[in-house]
Amino acid sequence: MTPDSFATLRLPPPVLENLQRLGYTAMTPIQAAALPPALAGADLIAQARTGSGKTAAFALALLSRLDVRRFAVQALVLCPTRELADQVTQELRRLARAEDHVKILTLCGGATMRPQLASLEHGAHVVVGTPGRIVDHLERGSLDLGSLTTLVLDEADRMLEMGFQAEIAAVAQRCPRSRQTLLFSATYPDGIAQLAASLMREPQMVKVDAAPASAQIRQVFHEVREDERLHAVSLLLDHHRPVSTLAFCNTKQQCRDLVAVLQAQGYAALELHGDLEQRERDQVMVRFANRSASVLVATDIAARGLDIDRLEAVINVDISPDPATHQHRIGRTGRAGETGCAYSLASLDEMGRVGAIEQALGFASDWQPLSALTPAGGEPLRPPMATLQILGGRKEKIRAGDILGALTKDLGFAAAQIGKISVNDYSTYVAVERGIAAQVLRRLAAGKVKGRSVKVRAVEG
Repeated sequence: MTPDSFATLRLPPPVLENLQRLGYTAMTPIQAAALPPALAGADLIAQARTGSGKTAAFALALLSRLDVRRFAVQALVLCPTRELADQVTQELRRLARAEDHVKILTLCGGATMRPQLASLEHGAHVVVGTPGRIVDHLERGSLDLGSLTTLVLDEADRMLEMGFQAEIAAVAQRCPRSRQTLLFSATYPDGIAQLAASLMREPQMVKVDAAPASAQIRQVFHEVREDERLHAVSLLLDHHRPVSTLAFCNTKQQCRDLVAVLQAQGYAALELHGDLEQRERDQVMVRFANRSASVLVATDIAARGLDIDRLEAVINVDISPDPATHQHRIGRTGRAGETGCAYSLASLDEMGRVGAIEQALGFASDWQPLSALTPAGGEPLRPPMATLQILGGRKEKIRAGDILGALTKDLGFAAAQIGKISVNDYSTYVAVERGIAAQVLRRLAAGKVKGRSVKVRAVEG
């Protein structure tokens, strides 16, 4: 047994077996540091960057304290954004498979209240949500935290940046004093210390890998004129040809302009910013995460909490005025031991910002001329997958296994041709290899899922 083995934690055999099935072969540094005190019931402040495995660290701790026979909310996870809350919920559901009948609800702003109220009437063991919406439910009396044993603050620094101090305090006041509180944060500003002092009892602190490892992320800077900035993004994509790229802009209008340019050139590019409706945001995130869109162009606020597997590249279309934001941007790639690339476009007016980033993060910029970017040639850059939307989701008791079974066992497609399957309340998204998308659409529309005919369409544009 190695020191980083989950077996050293003396978790129940069904939990260890589930971890093995999910591919958790060894603990990451934050899991090895945080899980022993968290499983022992201690309050904990854990500093670790996004992508370090922190979700599993607090998920295993809170699941270990659940009494499934007691149908009451026993754990609450507060997240800064709907996107992060959805990702945390998905991971909790995967890790909860070792125990039957664990009900997990997501309660976030931007979604209609009525379905959430109906779900709460049926009860839950774990709630994941954004501070504002959780406070709404507490004030309505639709959410009772009287049985809570674990309160988790995920990306606490982001929640403070977004002004959620009052909401966090209001939620904590409704929680039992005897609860365990787990606080996870990528950075440790003064506000975190003040928050911890007000919420926690003699917390232990662990700090792991606060900054992206420079060996994992290659940073390259290109000087640009303002009128060539958007074209330079196309040059980067055509030269390096990353399968999946997250491009950051400082403004919503810059996002719109860049997406228009990329789409006109044939790229599968999507935008993510505060002007999108929640349904649009959800669909954008599904398509980018399942690799049926090549480029996601986002503002910093909209991209908070995003956790994308196998993200090959980050492009800073504009230089952020805040070094911590720059660090947060590039940290979306090169995660969990993988390598990644970050490309930054800087005009003469932005050189002061670059200097501030160099000084704060302690590195010397690698500058390369735009003329070094040459087209790779060959086929246009296209995403490997395409997304199909099926009408029907959790409310119709549809599970990912039902979709996979219909496609493989019933219709004869290979499991390797099927990508991520995302089941929402009322619809299900399935990624399939782009070359077979039309065939899958046709045959699935003529077939059945769980013995019922389904409506299915391709999601494009």
